[in-house]
Amino acid sequence: MKLLRRRPHQQLPRAVVKTLGYRLFMVAITVGVAFLVVGNTAEALSIGLIANVVKTGTYFAYERAWDRVDWGV
Repeated sequence: MKLLRRRPHQQLPRAVVKTLGYRLFMVAITVGVAFLVVGNTAEALSIGLIANVVKTGTYFAYERAWDRVDWGV
């Protein structure tokens, strides 16, 4: 059984759309929680946006790496 494959299971546009959709959802959650903690809209937006810009890149890379793993598919 081969563990890794050269080509991903899904196309790049699908991975990008999945990543962006998920991150938009997570931005809303992060901003909401940050607002409950700091009580300031501008600070909550800043926290939510900065955290999620970093997380978007790492999630995309992680998802693309796992997409090449045949195990469990």
